Amino acid sequence: MDASIVLYVLGALLVLIGLAGSVLPALPGTPLMFAGMLLVAWGTGFSTIGWGLLTVLGLLAALSLALDFVANLLGAKRAGASRLALAGAAIGTVVGFFFGLPGLVFGPFLGAFAGEYLHSRHGGMATRVGIGTWVGILLGLVARVSIAFLMLGIFALALLL
Repeated sequence: MDASIVLYVLGALLVLIGLAGSVLPALPGTPLMFAGMLLVAWGTGFSTIGWGLLTVLGLLAALSLALDFVANLLGAKRAGASRLALAGAAIGTVVGFFFGLPGLVFGPFLGAFAGEYLHSRHGGMATRVGIGTWVGILLGLVARVSIAFLMLGIFALALLL
């Protein structure tokens, strides 16, 4: 089998898994997409997709990670989250992953709520922190998905043109 075909297939698989990872918090979506795009570029001998475009795609992947991180922290911090709430949100995200979509939606909220409640023993504050954390996660999700589709569009145009 031709090595370029193997690179194309592996690259396409990584791009698809990365696209799913832009929605699922357990997978590093845009870095996986970038790795797949790099494999496809390698398969073309970097003739269709050169280093300049790969640099742009790599910077977009890094920007996606940074925006996601900042949005999550700002959502929680803006609501006045304690360190326990931030740890609870992280734990809730991981545990929620095993419960499918409802777990992914409610896990971070419940984790942040529980962490803040343990910290402050005030239900109203814990609720506000849980909601703030959830809003931050939602904004991070929007940023990740937007950048993932931007990367995919740039990549597809480069392959077609």
